[in-house]
Formats: sequence, C-alpha cells, structure tokens
Amino acid sequence: MKYENTVYGKFIERLNRFSALVEINGLVETVHVKNTGRCRELLLKGVRIVLQRAQNPVRKTRYDLISVYKDGLGWVNIDSQAPNHVVREWLKSGQSPFGTVDVLKPEFTYGSSRVDFYLERGQQRVLMEVKGCTLEMDGIGYFPDAPTQRGIKHLQELTKAAGEGFECCIAFVIAMPGVTEVRPNVQTHPEFGEAMKKAIAAGVQVLHLPCLVGPDMLSIVK
Repeated sequence: MKYENTVYGKFIERLNRFSALVEINGLVETVHVKNTGRCRELLLKGVRIVLQRAQNPVRKTRYDLISVYKDGLGWVNIDSQAPNHVVREWLKSGQSPFGTVDVLKPEFTYGSSRVDFYLERGQQRVLMEVKGCTLEMDGIGYFPDAPTQRGIKHLQELTKAAGEGFECCIAFVIAMPGVTEVRPNVQTHPEFGEAMKKAIAAGVQVLHLPCLVGPDMLSIVK
C-alpha cells in the first residue's frame, strides 16, 4: 500500500491514546495517532515522523500519524489499519500460501467475534486474524505492546473454530524492516502467551509476515 498526501514532521509529545503534538514545517499541530498501543519506544520527543493529511475538511485534526523513524532499525508503520489492508492485497495477489482463493470475505462473523478474513479455496475453509507488530527488541518482534483482552478473545475464537474443522491462523504483519519473527510479549501480557500456546496446540497456525517498509508505504514481502 502507498499513502498519498504525506508530510514529514517531528514528534513532540503524546497527549492521550488518540492524539499527539507534532511539529510540521515549524508549526505545532495536534494530530490523530492511528495506533492505541503504547508505542513508548517509538514515540520519543524529536523523532522523525510521517503524517497523512486527512480527507475530511471538518475534522478536528488535519493529519494522521502513520510512520515513525527508529534509530538503528528504520521506518516503522504504526497505522493500525494498515496490516489488514496489506494482508488483503497479499491474499488477492495469489502470492500467499493459500494461492488464488475462490472466496475472500473481510470482517467475517464467527461466534461472538468478527474475524478479519474468511477465505475458501476448493475445500479449504480458512479463518485468519491479523495483528500488526511494531515492538522490536534485539531484532525480534513482540506482540502485544500493551495488554489486549480483545487479542485473547480472538485467539480463543480461533481455537474453537479449529476444533470445528476450520483451518485457522493468526498472521503477524511485521511493520518494520529487518525483523522476521514475532513472539508473544509475556512480560507485558502473560495471558496472551498462554492463549497463544493453547491455540497452537489446537492447530492454529502462526504466520510471520515481514514487510517492505518505507516512510509512506508498506507491503508484505514473503
């Protein structure tokens, strides 16, 4: 995916989960942060950032913060909507392990949850949940960067579906360069790690999806 109408800036401070102060061309702006995770190791005062101008002229904030430059790593995409977008592109391209799919449905209702994707190929019935990974430590990706009961619920739904004959997977979109593996962040949320173990034991597959990342683009490379 490629962003349009982007500008560079500098990060000043985060005001809350949804907004931050930044500097754009010497002016201070309040902008929308497209990621409700902590991002503490990314959103540091003075770091370079990329923002996209909003299309809605009556919105309170004129820009969305989409990418952050991390020293020693490179550009990290923190747009929480981007992982689903690039996975959809990847599945439609036929380059995924599932090949050319016959049916592709986003936001598929299963149980009391909405799973990110349902796909069919021949007799295969696949449920896929997508997570974006932006936390890196010593070259390894970790998820989540903040406790996520919603993430546990998704794993539990996939575990149940695997027992009912679905092929299930959780796909980690690694939205930063040079990282190829994602591990459960058990220090931050041990319950997520336990839910992951149970899901894998039930047959849920884990996909690690490294990406080509630029200040204004993101795409799955393998």
